[in-house]
Amino acid sequence: MKIIATAFFGVTFGFLIGISFPSLSITKVSLPTNFLPSNDLSYIEEKGSKIATPESHKAWSSSKGNDSSSSTPIDKSKIWVPSNPRGAEMLPPGMVAAESDFYLRRLWGLPHEDLKSEPRYLATFTVGINQKANIDACVKKFSENFTIVLFHYDGRVTEWDEFEWSKTAIHISVRKQTKWWYAKRFLHPDIVARYDYIFVWDEDLGVEHFNAEEYVKMVKKHGLEISQPGLEPNQGLTWQMTKRRGDMEVHKITEERPGWCSDPHLPPCAAFVEIMAPVFSRNAWRCVWHVIQNDLVHGWGLDFALRRCVEPAHEKIGVVDSQWVVHQSFPSLGNQGEATDGKAPWQGVRDRCKKEWTMFQSRMANAEKDYFKSLQVEGSSNSTATTI
Repeated sequence: MKIIATAFFGVTFGFLIGISFPSLSITKVSLPTNFLPSNDLSYIEEKGSKIATPESHKAWSSSKGNDSSSSTPIDKSKIWVPSNPRGAEMLPPGMVAAESDFYLRRLWGLPHEDLKSEPRYLATFTVGINQKANIDACVKKFSENFTIVLFHYDGRVTEWDEFEWSKTAIHISVRKQTKWWYAKRFLHPDIVARYDYIFVWDEDLGVEHFNAEEYVKMVKKHGLEISQPGLEPNQGLTWQMTKRRGDMEVHKITEERPGWCSDPHLPPCAAFVEIMAPVFSRNAWRCVWHVIQNDLVHGWGLDFALRRCVEPAHEKIGVVDSQWVVHQSFPSLGNQGEATDGKAPWQGVRDRCKKEWTMFQSRMANAEKDYFKSLQVEGSSNSTATTI
């Protein structure tokens, strides 16, 4: 009875003492830092407690989601991502929009509802108003799976509105410029990155025997990265390589005049298409765009350099014979030149073309020479360093 009475008295006394004091919370007590293990501190801190923890521990707690083994605090006031495109290193990667396209968007509604379709291919034409009917015929050979871009070298744009397709085409107008001038400035690889194939065509092509979708099928079937449609043999033909063959779907090699080809796998016997109607894959264009020189606007000589952008070139460059065109050789951009020294405008343009061809070849040869020379110097330096 004494034991029971003592226990009852003790419990009662403890209860009375307990209710006589305010509630006590561990979150209000400043404990020594060695009182609890660090794991317990982090757990209490995550629950929103006010325990006074060391600054180094707080830094660890804030960064452990990224690297629990690191004790370096994250500076959230600065971002630096070296793998971002040049100039965008200070942006979070999720906000970097490095590529674009020519898709037309609305001024209203929600962005994700803008596009009813996303064309996979791009067709560009450098045009003047005199070839309006011919370009209309060309565009109608391209399906809705193509974005159409017209580069206007004569400044006349509104006259094209009579065509329904023109209302959804992209029109870029700068007077007296060539298609390679336009291509260098408006067809950057990051701008056309959405398109599987890029057609960079002249305005004087007859397309009665051409279908763009069938052409793309042939290109894919034969693994062509750079191509062109075959040319009608009896009109506007310069090279044997681009001559249409009636018994083939595609050809990649030909025989030229004696002495023209030092190697059967090199231009103009192989790895060669002309610059009037080339078609590039996305990957090939990313290289070709860099070969186009800013000041050599006519593109002469470029056709002999295209092989440097694909490997092996004699297998990935070819002519599609089953889809062919006629080079009609309309006088067009040549008449945009200026008559000087008694020469007609087109003569001045042709003279410039020939000069550019020589300049292009010289630049390529010098660039190649400088590159291999730098390798020799670098190799020599490394050899010397090793010897030392």
